[in-house]
Amino acid sequence: MTRASFGEALLEWFDRAGRTHLPWQQNRTPYRVWISEIMLQQTQVGTVIPYYERFMQRFPTLPALAAAPIDEVLHLWTGLGYYARARNLHQAAQTVVEQHGGEFPKTLEAVQALPGIGRSTAGAILSLACEQRHPILDGNVKRVLTRYFGIEGFPGERKIEMQLWALAEANTPSHRASSYTQAIMDFGATLCTRSRPQCSSCPVQSGCIAYRDDLQTALPTPRPKRVRPHREAFVLIAVDERGAVLLERRPPSGIWGGLWTFPQFDDEPSASSFARGSVKSGVLPTYHHAFTHFDLSLHPLFLREARAERIADADRYRWFDPRKPAQIGLAKPVTDIIRQLSQLTLDYRHL
Repeated sequence: MTRASFGEALLEWFDRAGRTHLPWQQNRTPYRVWISEIMLQQTQVGTVIPYYERFMQRFPTLPALAAAPIDEVLHLWTGLGYYARARNLHQAAQTVVEQHGGEFPKTLEAVQALPGIGRSTAGAILSLACEQRHPILDGNVKRVLTRYFGIEGFPGERKIEMQLWALAEANTPSHRASSYTQAIMDFGATLCTRSRPQCSSCPVQSGCIAYRDDLQTALPTPRPKRVRPHREAFVLIAVDERGAVLLERRPPSGIWGGLWTFPQFDDEPSASSFARGSVKSGVLPTYHHAFTHFDLSLHPLFLREARAERIADADRYRWFDPRKPAQIGLAKPVTDIIRQLSQLTLDYRHL
């Protein structure tokens, strides 16, 4: 199968079986496509749809997103994970307002210059929304190309990635750029999947090296295994007489950047010193959370009847009442631990 027939076969398949009714495929604009492309990074379509619809209802235009408080943006992102995406979206929207008059730029260089947008995402936005011809290389496309052309080696390695970019460029047709971009992404997401690819329904099966050599499970080559680091920390669950819990805003960068979390400490004495009183362990079990590059264990320490007047820095700390929740971005451990607290049948005054 030639490169031209590879693209034509995908387009023919897309015309028959491609996805055309996703929310971001309706009223397609660079802004709407941009939001979807960022949300879809490392996140399944089914998970993204309700977040996307709520996000677009609240921020129907780019200037609306730029003008919103970051807390509200993070609140609507809560549960979607990889929160740097939301921070970058907000910052990029403000950049577009300041530098482009609120109009999303239409050149690859200008789009790539925005926070959180790399070459593949920029190409996808301009292809899907503006019918420009740009190759893309997201996870689905990498999987399709490595299998079809039999490319061995971890795709995250620069040498392999450059080889895949060359193949993506060579196989992107000059006509129907938007349809081809959507076709190869859909093909990777629905047929040429990570596990159990549906080779019997594959429109390019006749030219696929992985199918020919029975390498579907071996390609793409997985990341070389490394020992995952494990970290531990203590979090203070301070509850006041109203049942509100004390939260601390994380720094803008790093894990849970900009989100509200429980105050976190390296050891129990540090938490006790901050609380200016005795803390109690064992009320809640250790909370385990897996990040992309390491695992984290959080040991909750309970402080009963904390006094609100002890907290002076209102920009960094706040009392959060789960019964009347403020619209702020919460780290996942906060929502999970608050849910556990609400299910406890304990009289906190006697803990």
